Amino acid sequence: MRIIFIRHAEPDYEHNTLTERGFKEAELLSLRVPHWKVDRFYASPLERAKLTAEPSLRKMGRTAEIVDWMHEFSYAIIDPITGVRQVPWDFMPQYWTEEAQFFDKDSFYKHPLLQSNPDYEKAVLALRSGLDGILAEYGYHRKDGYYLAEEEKTRGDDDTTIVFFAHLGANLEAVGYLLGISPVVLQQGIYLAPTSLCILNSEKRQVGSIPDATPAIAMFRAQVLGDVNHLLQNEQPISESGSFAKVFNQ
Repeated sequence: MRIIFIRHAEPDYEHNTLTERGFKEAELLSLRVPHWKVDRFYASPLERAKLTAEPSLRKMGRTAEIVDWMHEFSYAIIDPITGVRQVPWDFMPQYWTEEAQFFDKDSFYKHPLLQSNPDYEKAVLALRSGLDGILAEYGYHRKDGYYLAEEEKTRGDDDTTIVFFAHLGANLEAVGYLLGISPVVLQQGIYLAPTSLCILNSEKRQVGSIPDATPAIAMFRAQVLGDVNHLLQNEQPISESGSFAKVFNQ
């Protein structure tokens, strides 16, 4: 199966909406999404995610299920270098690169700094549980760092696609969990532009069998992180919202 995570369009945080540019990005995204065969759509409860999804869903006559656990990971902490209260990433390099626990996919959220906001761990566990709950409906059951796939449910599911409209931080939390990488590392090292796509495919590395109900062994693998072809093909410059550098527009 395939999971596509879409970051919302350029946000107007102050007014809880999108910028003029953001609405244009959402419309350009809607030239792409309706061509997909999508089984289910999901969206963060935040307005910027729902507004990004709206043009695509309207054209398809579809709706998205709102999942609170894909809410942005805006659980503020006090940055130990700058002293600024901020989102739980964007740490200064001289700090986070020296903290070995941030690199640990299993215990990053137990780091004392992230524990300073008790809502962060709750959000991490809720996202994992929510994502695994959906995957279980499709026959994928988490076991340690990989999945056991029910052969009867997952056979021939290469084109089964689910789509999430969410956020930079939340999408990388989910991607990190599925790939076995600390999301702190991904949030520090990967920029997801507004309306960009992260596409992950399940790969069965050991095939199961139906007669004795032997499950397949599967894991998710990234096909692309941060794809914005729908913007570039329509000569729409890529937004730098969330980036500390000028982005490449070719």
